[in-house]
Amino acid sequence: MSLAERLQSLFVAVAALAGLGAGLALPIGPAAEHVVLPALLVMLTAVFVQMDAAHVGEVRRARTVVLAGLVLNFVFTPALAWALGAGLLGGEPDLRIGLLLLLVTPCTDWYLVFTAMARGHTGIAAALLPVNLVLQLLLLPVYVLLLGGEAAMVDAGTLAESVLLVLVVPLALALLLRWASARSKGEAWRERYVVVPAGNVVLPLLYAAVFAMFAWQARTVLEHAADLLALLLPLGVFFVVLPLVSVGLSRLLRLPAAQKVTLTMTATARNSPIALAIAVAAFPDRPLIAVALVVGPLLELPVLALLAQLVRVRGSRTGETAQH
Repeated sequence: MSLAERLQSLFVAVAALAGLGAGLALPIGPAAEHVVLPALLVMLTAVFVQMDAAHVGEVRRARTVVLAGLVLNFVFTPALAWALGAGLLGGEPDLRIGLLLLLVTPCTDWYLVFTAMARGHTGIAAALLPVNLVLQLLLLPVYVLLLGGEAAMVDAGTLAESVLLVLVVPLALALLLRWASARSKGEAWRERYVVVPAGNVVLPLLYAAVFAMFAWQARTVLEHAADLLALLLPLGVFFVVLPLVSVGLSRLLRLPAAQKVTLTMTATARNSPIALAIAVAAFPDRPLIAVALVVGPLLELPVLALLAQLVRVRGSRTGETAQH
């Protein structure tokens, strides 16, 4: 993991504070509004360009851990997200939806880094990436409409259009770019001149989107600063419960050490960029939902870094060597 990746939480916080200051001091809010969604769409396209669907074949070699991961991500976590929102944020509908969007979208990128840091099974982790992406694409509208209840206040058509714009379009563009570049120049050229540069622009685009969002909604953040602090408790509960449940389930299923790491990381890491893009597209008149989503990675990334040390596989150079 590079220094920039290690300091992502700090850089997100700096981008948010800089945007907040700029939005309060300068009349840049209207211009910043038009930067947020395009930056997120380009960023997601860059994320998806790095996704290799060939890894899906790995799931056949570890059906138990894959099934456990799917149950945790798409059954247990949505139920927990609903319970945390209803129990701790009952009077804050926008914060409830922000929390729900964040928690029901499993990570499709960063968990690979932390899985490798902890010497988990990176092959299975990579195989889960496209599976998690497709399932959250299909199920996210269902979760928001069913679990969000009256707090969602969005019709199914608007939500479906937003998912189509934010997930399907960047995914289609990324797949087309991967196919066209490999077909015309070869896979080695694609890796060097398409995949690697795509990885290098993800973080700058994320910081640009966060800066623009806070500049755009500076007054909203100032007015609801105390409300945003209410997110810390449900997020804290989530980032304690999921690792404990994952480790306990791994022991119950007698998973190898490397697979335990993989299960813990995929169940704990969340996809805040996708959730943020969905919030901006589906709830343009409720900016507190999008603002709330920035709180997530500020807590999540330090937790994942600590978790990688706590569940780290000892005595092997790579997770794959510990899978048997």
